[in-house]
Amino acid sequence: MLDAALASFSQRGYEATSLDALAAGLGVRKQTILYYHPSKDALLDAVVERAATDLARVLVDGAGRPQAVIDAVLRLGAARPELLALVREVVRLGPPVSTRLLDQLEPLVARAGARLGRDRILTAAAMVVGLATEVEVLRAAGTEPDLAWLRRRRRALLAELA
Repeated sequence: MLDAALASFSQRGYEATSLDALAAGLGVRKQTILYYHPSKDALLDAVVERAATDLARVLVDGAGRPQAVIDAVLRLGAARPELLALVREVVRLGPPVSTRLLDQLEPLVARAGARLGRDRILTAAAMVVGLATEVEVLRAAGTEPDLAWLRRRRRALLAELA
């Protein structure tokens, strides 16, 4: 259920995701979703909580230096692009959803930031999310980014954080 909601929120956006369509896609009744998550907001909260856990692992893995954060988030984005799309959607929605995501990530950001600097960790993560958006725009325009393009963008991100 959470995977389907994550996919829908990241592809269609929060407002365009209906619980009826989500239930139909899962082959269940809407009441089944509401049994576990009493509202669409509660479902979004559960999806954000799970995504925060996955993102937190990335921040911990890359806690030592900006390059490690960038590489870890890029790997996550390649393996699970819907997570980065969800982060964009949550940021677009703003408070209180974005505040909940930041609150869930804060202990790990603080731990990683103790070594690198909190602002640099958040800047690196935000830049990589922006890079994921750039990839989507290029693909929508009919251009498939290649490995050389990704390497150039990665070097540019690292230079920005230096």
